[in-house]
Amino acid sequence: MDHHAPAFHRRRGAEHHHAELFPSHVHRAGRPGPSCACRGVDLHRQRFRPPDHQLQGVRVAVLYVATLLGVLAAVGVFTSVWSVMPQPPTNADLVEGRIRIYEKGLPLTLAEIELRQPFRDRVVRPALKRLGHFVEQSTPVKARQAISVRLHIAGRPGGMSAGDFIAMRYILTAVLCLFGIFVGTLLHNPLALAIFAAMGALVGLYGPIFWLRSQVRKRRSDIQADLPDVIDVLVVCVEAGLTFEAAVEKVVEKYDHALAGEFGRVMQEVRLGRPRLDALNDMGQRTGVEELNHFVQAIIQSEQLGSGVSRILRIQSDEMRVKRLVTAQERGARASLKMLFPMLGCIFPTLWVILLGPAAILAMRLLRAG
Repeated sequence: MDHHAPAFHRRRGAEHHHAELFPSHVHRAGRPGPSCACRGVDLHRQRFRPPDHQLQGVRVAVLYVATLLGVLAAVGVFTSVWSVMPQPPTNADLVEGRIRIYEKGLPLTLAEIELRQPFRDRVVRPALKRLGHFVEQSTPVKARQAISVRLHIAGRPGGMSAGDFIAMRYILTAVLCLFGIFVGTLLHNPLALAIFAAMGALVGLYGPIFWLRSQVRKRRSDIQADLPDVIDVLVVCVEAGLTFEAAVEKVVEKYDHALAGEFGRVMQEVRLGRPRLDALNDMGQRTGVEELNHFVQAIIQSEQLGSGVSRILRIQSDEMRVKRLVTAQERGARASLKMLFPMLGCIFPTLWVILLGPAAILAMRLLRAG
């Protein structure tokens, strides 16, 4: 071998010289040799499979699309919640507006007043109103009326109308369905994708309905709890010489709860020319509270029969006080029954473990020793 030859010639010669060290057809002991058709081929080698770059590109693209949809869903949920929540102007804004009026000596124009409003009130809420109006036109009349009645009983949270509520349902359905698709895509499981998408759609479609029902129950319970105190105030005011309307005005001024709001609406309707008895009857039917409806019917009968309102109010106050006592006793009686299942499921097993645990350990040791 020529040591003065170039380096690549020396390397090539070395490879040929040691070629017998790396044969691909060398047979190991105890292994049957290959057939004639497969001679010279290593059957124990795994076939090289080139990576499927096209499939990987599709997966990456799907992941990017799912991430974008998830971000859009989160932005949609935040925008919907942010647009519904009312935000009154701060004291700094009010003071700044007054100072500006005094400095200029002229009131603000409509364009300036509109531009001073937040983006939510200028853009988001009007867009939601337009979408709600469009959706409301395609909703059956009975469904709109039922939703409107429930919203009014719940006190119209966020100032929503029936169309706004229906639009919010559809928006939440679409957003949560896209979020479910995003979660299923991250799991790389078609079954999980379908399940999460269906769950998101169901939550977005029926979640607002359950929320509205809970708001209705809460407001009715608040009205039922505040009614005895309101009747007591009415009794004191009427017996002091005030008329029924003046007594109701005192209630509206004194309290700031759901029942006071209902009485305030009654007085507004009376000022606009509606008969007082009709306004009271509408309030009793609208709220759906049995005790309030009985109170309203008693007032209407006293007005129709010409009897004194103070006497009817005193009777209603006594009945409400007795009914409150009975309700408290019923709740106390039900409390023991409600405590039974937590005691059976949580307290008694703990006591059994504490009392019988050492005896069980001692018995196991005796059995092992015996």
